[in-house]
Amino acid sequence: MLNIIIFGAPGAGKGTQSARIAKAFGLKHISTGEMLRAAIQEKTPIGIEAQRLIDKGNFVSDEIAIGLIEQELATCEAANGCVFDGFPRNTLQAEKLDEMLGLIGYSVTMMISLEVTDDELVARLLNRGKETDRPDDKEESIIRKRLDIYDNTTRPVLGYYKNQGKFKGIDGMGSVNEIFERISMAIRNVQ
Repeated sequence: MLNIIIFGAPGAGKGTQSARIAKAFGLKHISTGEMLRAAIQEKTPIGIEAQRLIDKGNFVSDEIAIGLIEQELATCEAANGCVFDGFPRNTLQAEKLDEMLGLIGYSVTMMISLEVTDDELVARLLNRGKETDRPDDKEESIIRKRLDIYDNTTRPVLGYYKNQGKFKGIDGMGSVNEIFERISMAIRNVQ
């Protein structure tokens, strides 16, 4: 079973590339962002709390993120594995993911980190804000706060997977197709 984490700052292209990887390799795409947006649209208690946090440029709590992933893990067994998009966001979540996968006899195969400059990330997110009307992508100050949170809280997860020999950095600059080809090559090299 192939279990891949697509990692990167907000705007790095995780969602776009995760969907393409899932289709190309027969994997289940698990996106905490999509699950949260669905909960927000349905106005569930988790959705209401998530909206409050996201509007301020914050991430949801570990408990919410881990709970969402735990619900989806059972669906990975029907596929050839999973692509995790937007999870884990910190070392505690990485440890929990290892634990949850271990309980069903699996592990993370690799973490692919999409490397993109901050200026490019800001430009991509502002553009996405215009196209999708996402409130967290409309103001540069909120975007910069999200990038700071990523640098301080999420980036350390790279070390966790480097220590396990599962980290692969990929140049996230260029066209969607160019980036996808780089990722596909990295995945084929571990299969």
